[in-house]
Amino acid sequence: MRALLRLGRFLKPYRLWALLAPLSMVGEVTLDLMQPRLLQRIVDQGIARHDLTLVLHTGLLMVCFALMGVVAGSSCTYFTVKAGQCFGADLRRELFAKVQSLSFGNLDTLESGALITRLTNDVTQVQEVVMMVLRIMVRAPLLLVGSLVMALLTSTRLSLIFIPLMPFVLGVFVWVVRRTYPLFSTVQGRLDRLNTVMQENLSGVRVVKAFARARYEEGRFGEASDSLMDTSITAARLGAVTMPMMMVALNVGVVATLWFGGRMVTGGALHPGQVIAFCSYLTETLMSLMFTSMLLMNLARAAASGGRIEEVLTAEPLIEDAAQPARPERLDGRVTFEDVTFGYGQDGSEPALQGVSFAAEPGQTVAILGATGAGKSTLVNLVPRFYEVTGGRITLGGTDIRDLPQDALRGAVAVALQEPILFSGSIRDNIRYGRPEATDDEVLAAARAAQADEFIGQLPEGYDTNLGQRGVNLSGGQKQRLAIARALLVRPSVLILDDSTSAVDVRTESAIQQALSKEHPGQTRLVVAQRVSAAIGADQILVLDDGRLVARGTHDELMRSSPVYREIYESQRDSGMVADGLV
Repeated sequence: MRALLRLGRFLKPYRLWALLAPLSMVGEVTLDLMQPRLLQRIVDQGIARHDLTLVLHTGLLMVCFALMGVVAGSSCTYFTVKAGQCFGADLRRELFAKVQSLSFGNLDTLESGALITRLTNDVTQVQEVVMMVLRIMVRAPLLLVGSLVMALLTSTRLSLIFIPLMPFVLGVFVWVVRRTYPLFSTVQGRLDRLNTVMQENLSGVRVVKAFARARYEEGRFGEASDSLMDTSITAARLGAVTMPMMMVALNVGVVATLWFGGRMVTGGALHPGQVIAFCSYLTETLMSLMFTSMLLMNLARAAASGGRIEEVLTAEPLIEDAAQPARPERLDGRVTFEDVTFGYGQDGSEPALQGVSFAAEPGQTVAILGATGAGKSTLVNLVPRFYEVTGGRITLGGTDIRDLPQDALRGAVAVALQEPILFSGSIRDNIRYGRPEATDDEVLAAARAAQADEFIGQLPEGYDTNLGQRGVNLSGGQKQRLAIARALLVRPSVLILDDSTSAVDVRTESAIQQALSKEHPGQTRLVVAQRVSAAIGADQILVLDDGRLVARGTHDELMRSSPVYREIYESQRDSGMVADGLV
């Protein structure tokens, strides 16, 4: 519940609407409470005395009050929706911005499916309860207190009926809320799992179909869905107990009122209109308690969602700028690793790199080879500071990257990934994603350097061709070349190619390397490669094995001195992965 109170700060900009909503509700409740008294007047004075004028005038007054109540209620609804929707929009915006600020380490802990749930379903739960609070939290207490007061004014003796009813109703409330709160936390967790399974399936649908695993995936999704359904049913079943219990209390109260009230009317202690009015106030009292129970259940669910949202909002990025960051005028491409050690996990307990040291000079191409899991991608991910080193240091242009502002660092370092992410939109917009202000000539030059201009020109709309989701209408090699063009367009001092030519043929790969060397001579390139052909012409080749740098040198030097490199080269030559013309 404390998380919900803390999230209330998002309502402050709309406090005027949040104030007008309950004020309008006060007017509606006041007018509603007047109706039974007017009805009592019609029965006890108008009908009993055959005064049709009084009946007519009082009836018209009731109609006027009802119309005024409609206006007040509609105003309350308008202000509530206005405040609630704006609250939800601001909360989603802040939550999304927070996710963008988190480092890779944070995002490794928070699954993408869970984040989607928090940005959508959890925010919706909190938003709905805010709107309920502005309406029901005001209406229910006012109606409860007002009805009790009016019931006492109508008949003090009949009001004794509330004494056994109220403890019973309150006991039901407490029992239901205490049982449902932990269940709602579980429901949201099961929804996280469902979203994760669905996201994995949709992003990997080609793999699913290629291996004919549709039935397996259906079973996995069904298991997650059934788990969510079972927990939701349990929570809903407990919540459903409230309504029958309330109806029992209401019916018992009405019967008791009619029984005792009828006897008092017969004895002359009460008028019939008073009994009718008291029944109305009793009904209003118990109905207000029913609304309160609904609100409490929704509060329980929203409290669980609020806690999950607050967990993201209060998460501290594992990587932050220095208190007084360095601001060099120009970052050249000299990259040095000085005894760098790194381990995954918040405590670095999963070692990936150990004691790595090397230097890459501006204009050099440094290739990184090694078996799967040797730490190649981990090494290059440390340069733009996606993760923080656990030992040693990395410098760019002689400055420790931890002393550089992240924006400046990542403006100087561009990355093209093995599995490029493309966004819906045109090819032109995807290439200039990192520099939206880039001219068409600059886009064209970047595409030519990445050997993408030729296939783009063959598309019906060229650079204005719209890509499907994640570039589904392009081949793997085409997407990789667009990713390289996108990285080149930002004019980085350091270009990281993380196995980003694995889906192109060897000759196209060679053409890309030659174009990069010719058109960007001062740029440092770190190339993660699976194929030796991508590394042969490099100024330096780093050979990693189990997170350690086991060899370093040119191709010829490593062929003489490194058994590990020689083994990689010979295995690929025997399998035809190294083309003779490129050796």
